[in-house]
Amino acid sequence: MTESERVRAEEFITDKTVHGVYHFNLQEAVQGITGSTTAVRAALLRLKRKQRLAEPVRGFFVIVPPEYRRIDCLPPEQFVPHLMEFWGEPYYAALLSAAELHGAAHQRPQVFQVMLPANRRPIRCGKVRVEFMARQDAAETSVVQKTTPRGYLRVATPAATAVELIGYHDRAGGLSNVATVLIELAEVIDPEGLAKEARRVPLSWIQRLGYLLESIGEEELAHTLYPFAAQAEHPAPLVRSYPRGGVPEDARWKVLINVDVEPDL
Repeated sequence: MTESERVRAEEFITDKTVHGVYHFNLQEAVQGITGSTTAVRAALLRLKRKQRLAEPVRGFFVIVPPEYRRIDCLPPEQFVPHLMEFWGEPYYAALLSAAELHGAAHQRPQVFQVMLPANRRPIRCGKVRVEFMARQDAAETSVVQKTTPRGYLRVATPAATAVELIGYHDRAGGLSNVATVLIELAEVIDPEGLAKEARRVPLSWIQRLGYLLESIGEEELAHTLYPFAAQAEHPAPLVRSYPRGGVPEDARWKVLINVDVEPDL
């Protein structure tokens, strides 16, 4: 590729940033940069080597401004919405990532967590890691929009986050870490929203969540869940995969306490 063609590739991404756009796909690049598809890919590869671009998934590029060269990518909340648009996937930030965005950031998560209707393999973009979880009824989850420097990010509401932290506790550092997060997250959980989410998840999730909320002193929120948990016909173990024989039971929440939950205060 000639020098002029390389300049055109740089001009292409410069023009994008002038208009506040920090992402594009290969097809857009081929249409906007002089040369064949092979030549355009070669030009983009050169820009990647200069840390001007990153390619989280094949054919989808993010422009990396100088302030983010240290991570060789944009922060995940700034490119994930556009990646989901590229894939045509409904999504929302979930679990520990959602909790952090709602102010419950006792320990910054090492990976950005995204919920989809069907699972996908995790991706890495420079030093940024994104993992995906699957929930078939993800489209029904209550979400809010958070503003980012590059647009808007869909995030599970605090209530939906609390429920999913229980249901996916193995992806959230275990129940002790979940309890730690709930201490901060509880401050922004709407009781009505919590009841709404409770109606669409297994009763065992609600039994566990009610027990944890009560154990951390959030009796009012726990009371919101009690009418649901009271319908349970059988006790639920705190952790399904752990032994449940000969362990104490919390009669109110019908929970088998087969693991010690110790939040980090």
